[in-house]
Amino acid sequence: MEDLQIIELYWKRDQQAIAECREKYSGYCFSVADHILNSREDSEECVNDTWFHTWNTIPPHRPKILRMFLAKITRRVAFNRFKANSAQKRGGGQVMLILEELAECLADKADVEDTIMEKELGECIRKFVRSLPVREGDVFSRRYFFTESVKEIAEEYGLTENHTTVILSRTRKKLKKYLMKEGYICEAGKTL
Repeated sequence: MEDLQIIELYWKRDQQAIAECREKYSGYCFSVADHILNSREDSEECVNDTWFHTWNTIPPHRPKILRMFLAKITRRVAFNRFKANSAQKRGGGQVMLILEELAECLADKADVEDTIMEKELGECIRKFVRSLPVREGDVFSRRYFFTESVKEIAEEYGLTENHTTVILSRTRKKLKKYLMKEGYICEAGKTL
């Protein structure tokens, strides 16, 4: 079934919309959640929560790209679960590593997660990513939106892990300069 038809089912409050989403996007949403959580059980629960949140969000929202809409919901649910799990047991993993990498562009580590979720800053970062060359933007998005490992990204683009790390480092530096130019951080690296 086409995405527009699935969205129409949601607008009609037809529960078939959930079944169609599940059939078409379960694997994709699981992958998004699992990159954040690294737990099959938690990721499966996040995917189930995604269907619930989607049902409660459409309407009033009418997504332009259903796949990305579902990815955003899944990602938010997975990060919430990650925070809950981390509160119980402090641990490492890709998410903590990614937040540490982004810390050099934003405020201190404790503020990174809260700062990056702010709507205005998020839009600024999206604008920055859209301005990048395609591969650089894709590599950055895969790392920091989809939380893929450097190894996975390198394999996808036929790069070495070192080259991928260099691309990410240079892009973070560009982001920092961009955020300074836009007034989100000052020279000392503190958010305003």
